[in-house]
Amino acid sequence: MLKNKNIRKKMSKNRRHWAIRQKVSGTGEKPRLVVFRSLKHIYAQIVDDTEGKTIVASSTLTKEFNIDKKMKKTEQSYQVGLNLGEKALANGVTRICFDRAGYKYHGRVKALAEGARKAGLNF
Repeated sequence: MLKNKNIRKKMSKNRRHWAIRQKVSGTGEKPRLVVFRSLKHIYAQIVDDTEGKTIVASSTLTKEFNIDKKMKKTEQSYQVGLNLGEKALANGVTRICFDRAGYKYHGRVKALAEGARKAGLNF
C-alpha cells in the first residue's frame, strides 16, 4: 500500500511539473528560476531556455555559502535565494519567471523565492 501512495505522489508532482513547464519558459530578457529540493539540500538556477544555458546557480552546497548546522532548512533556503539574487543582479538579470518545478509553493520553496525577491529580483 505504501508503495502505491509514493508512486501516486510522484506522478502528481510530475504532472504539476509538466503543466508548469508548458506555461513557463525563460527568455533572454526574462529567464527562468528553477528550484530543486532534496531532503537535505536545495538547489536553484537561473536558465535562459532560448540558448539552453544556465546563467547563475546557487545551492546549499556551493563553496561561498557556509552552512551553519544550527540553521533550519527554510532559513538555509532563504539564504540561497539571497545569494542567487545577488549573483543574478551582478550578471545583469533583474526580471525572472519562477518555476517551482511541481513543488507546492510553501516552506523551503517559498523561502527561496522570498530571499530572491529581497535581493532585488522581480518575479
